[in-house]
Amino acid sequence: MPGREIPLGTHKGADCLKHLRRLALVLCLVMLPIVSPAADDDYGYPIPGSYEATIMGTPNSLKPELPDKIPVKQLVIDVIPGLKKSDIFFYDKGLRCTLAYQNKKAPLLFLIPGTGAGSRSPKVVVMMKAFYKAGYHVIALPSPSHPNFIVSASYSHIPGDLTEDAVDLYRVMEAAWNKVKGDIEVSDFSLCGYSLGGTQAAFVAMLDEERKSFGFRKVLMVNPAVNLYNSVMKIEELLDKIPGGPGKIGIFFNRMLSKFTQFYHKGDFVGINDEFLYAVYASQLFSHDEAGGLIGLAFRINLAGMVFASDVMTNSGYVVPKNRVLTSSDSLGDYFTVSVHLSFIDYFHEYFYPYFQKKQPGLTKEAFIDSLGLKSIEGYLKSSDKFGAMTNENDFILAPGELAYLRQLFGERLRVYPRGGHLGNLEYRGNMDDIIGFFDR
Repeated sequence: MPGREIPLGTHKGADCLKHLRRLALVLCLVMLPIVSPAADDDYGYPIPGSYEATIMGTPNSLKPELPDKIPVKQLVIDVIPGLKKSDIFFYDKGLRCTLAYQNKKAPLLFLIPGTGAGSRSPKVVVMMKAFYKAGYHVIALPSPSHPNFIVSASYSHIPGDLTEDAVDLYRVMEAAWNKVKGDIEVSDFSLCGYSLGGTQAAFVAMLDEERKSFGFRKVLMVNPAVNLYNSVMKIEELLDKIPGGPGKIGIFFNRMLSKFTQFYHKGDFVGINDEFLYAVYASQLFSHDEAGGLIGLAFRINLAGMVFASDVMTNSGYVVPKNRVLTSSDSLGDYFTVSVHLSFIDYFHEYFYPYFQKKQPGLTKEAFIDSLGLKSIEGYLKSSDKFGAMTNENDFILAPGELAYLRQLFGERLRVYPRGGHLGNLEYRGNMDDIIGFFDR
């Protein structure tokens, strides 16, 4: 096909989509509800490895008790009236946000998730339930890197610039509030974000100081990236450790799936249940580097969806040939295969940076990279006491020196946990108590 060469030439479109679905299944299956001894300290989260914690999350026995169901309503918002979309996005009727509401006057919290997450992703749902139980209304947004946001809420359709994304997010928050303010009573507003959403929350809060639509009382950043470029490069490096490097991700995935399947059959397990998943963990079926490779591959899939949606909406010709009109009947397998093999380095140097350099002649890569992080708004973050931040000693998205920088930036407003990887301990009951406690102070 015109454009980029497809690295997996033997894979057809349907096979590619099937592999993506199978990968998603594997990543769900290895969220292992294990129990293992904690380190010799006062922190009860038990999984020591950074990659393992990230994939496995929190054992069920250590999660807080949350309601099974809460009153929610999906909000479909027409953020950009008159926006023209490709026929391939026929299903996209507007930006999808989620409201969890109290039947009384209560504070309203906006929640910004991490890379590629929608407003009902698993981590978002858990946090919504926790905040609802604590007495909050919650409006959960999709990440600006989620295809639905790129298509329906981004004016440039090119995500990643913290300043532009903050403007888009703020516009969505205003629209969502206008949609619900006649139905709920609100006492005040707060803001929380995790991972990429944590970093974006800082920029949204700074914008609110100027526009004053909300006057956020509290802002919490959970496992934020200090600099987006540095963090994504750390994630990309995880694929360097798989056999053959990033160019062999298809072979790597098939090998991981085969190991998982063979283990299941040899063990004569009745089902994929807690017993089986504990056995997977105890047997050390996946090595530390393989766990890291799975994280890197999951990120690539998120990046692929982001790049495809952006390229189609901008007609840039980066993945889909320029002026190619895609319809709902077109097969997208080849495009996703190409996109999965695009690294963040490719996206940054060939697509992302050139767009902003064209808008700002003379913008150097170094200056642009510096703008993609907290240091660019350091003065504001130091001066505002509404902020809090949480992270982990072994969060692998932090580059050398960045944990020390967070300590220097936030001082006593930063809580650092001894382990948990990247968001692996988000659902640990101690962490959840700290998150809710921050807003209740």
